[in-house]
Amino acid sequence: MGNFAYTGGRMQTDGVDLAQIADAVGTPAYVYSSVALEDTYRRFAAALAPLDPLICYAVKANSNLAVIGTFARLGAGADVVSVGEMARALAAGVPADRIVFAGVGKRRDEMAAALKAGILQFNVESEPELLALNEVALGLGLRATASLRVNPDIDAGTHPKITTGSRDNKFGVDIASAMRLFETAKNLPGIDLSGVAVHIGSQLTDISPLSDTFAAIARLVRELRGRNHAIRRIDLGGGIGIAYQGETVIDPKDYARVVMETVGDLGAKLIVEPGRSLVGNAGVLLSRVVYVKQGEARRFVILDAAMNDLLRPALYEAFHEIAPLVEPPAQAKLSPVDIVGPVCESADRFAAERMMPPLEAGDLVAIKSAGAYAAVMASSYNSRPIAAEVLVRDGDFAVIKPRQEIAQLFADEILPPWLTGGAHG
Repeated sequence: MGNFAYTGGRMQTDGVDLAQIADAVGTPAYVYSSVALEDTYRRFAAALAPLDPLICYAVKANSNLAVIGTFARLGAGADVVSVGEMARALAAGVPADRIVFAGVGKRRDEMAAALKAGILQFNVESEPELLALNEVALGLGLRATASLRVNPDIDAGTHPKITTGSRDNKFGVDIASAMRLFETAKNLPGIDLSGVAVHIGSQLTDISPLSDTFAAIARLVRELRGRNHAIRRIDLGGGIGIAYQGETVIDPKDYARVVMETVGDLGAKLIVEPGRSLVGNAGVLLSRVVYVKQGEARRFVILDAAMNDLLRPALYEAFHEIAPLVEPPAQAKLSPVDIVGPVCESADRFAAERMMPPLEAGDLVAIKSAGAYAAVMASSYNSRPIAAEVLVRDGDFAVIKPRQEIAQLFADEILPPWLTGGAHG
C-alpha cells in the first residue's frame, strides 16, 4: 500500500496526514486515495489497451458515488448487481450504455428499470430469468440485449465464500447447457442473446484458473458461431486479487497476455469487470484505541471500529494489516495482541495474537486494504452509526459521506398506534 506510508514518522496519503483527517472527521472513518484509484485504473487500462475492451468497474466493491465517479471520469463503465447500484452508477456519471447488469436474482421491476434506462446488456444467469426478461421487454415494447453467463466448473483456488465458477455455486448456467439456451433465445422476440459472460470468483492470485476459463469460453464461442449464433460480446468478469499480506498478485500485463492468447482473435467486443483490484488497496479504515485490556490469557487492544465497519475478518477470516499512524521506533518491542472492536460478538476481532508495537488508549491506527468490501458491507449493528467516508487528493480531503447521526438510526422507524396511546383494532 504505497499510497499509505510514513513521511516524517507519520502516515500520510496524497500529501495529507491521516491523523489530521481523524481529528477533523472522527473515527472510525474510511479514507480513500485518489492517486491510488486513478493509478491502478490507468495501469489496468494501459495493459489492456491493444484489446480495446470496455472496462466496467464492479460497483459492489465500493459503491460510493465519488469512487464510481472517479472511474467514470477515466472512461469506465459499471458492472451492477441491483437496480440500486445502477442508480448509483447513473448518478455518478456512468452512461447507461456502459452499464452491465449481472446477478442471479434480478426482479422484474429491476429489469424494467434497466431497460427503460437503456443499459448495455443483461448478464442472464438462468432459463427462468431469460424467459422473464423476454416478457418484461415485450411488455415495454423493447428488446433486451443479453449475454449468457456460463459456469465453467473451474476451481478459482480462492476462499469458498467468494468462488463463483464451480458446479456447486449458484451462479451462471452449466456450460453444457449454453447451446440449448441459445436455441431457446432464438424464439424469444424480446431477447437479443448475442454474448457470453463468465466470472469464476474473487481475490484470484493465480492466473491459471483464468487462463483455463477464458480458453473454455473461446471454445464455446466457436461452437456457438458454428451453429449460426452471432456472438458479438465476451464478458470476462473480474476477480483479480490484491496483496493483503504480501501475496504475489496477477500483473495486469500478464492478465492482458492471457486474454489476448485465449479470446483475442475472436473479433468480439471484450468486457472486463475489475472491482477489488482497483479499490482494495486504495483505502484504509482509521480507528482509535479505546482501551488496552490485559486478560488472563491474552492482551486485547480494543478499537472504536468494529465488525460492523469491516466485516471481512469475521466473515472470511480475512487478514488486514494494521499499523499505528505514528511510526514506531525501529527498536520497538513487538508483542502479541488481539485487536478487537466493541460489538457484543466474539467474532468482532480484526486480528488474533498479532505482533504489534506498544499501543495505548488514544492511539490511532490504520486498518489497511479497506477500500473494497468494507464500507459497502457496513451495518448499524448494535445501533452503531455508519462511519464517515473521505476522499483525499493533492494535499486536501473531502468528506464524501458524512458520519451517520444517532437520530438517523431510527428516523425511518414508526411506533404503531397501540404504543403511542392511539386507537388500534
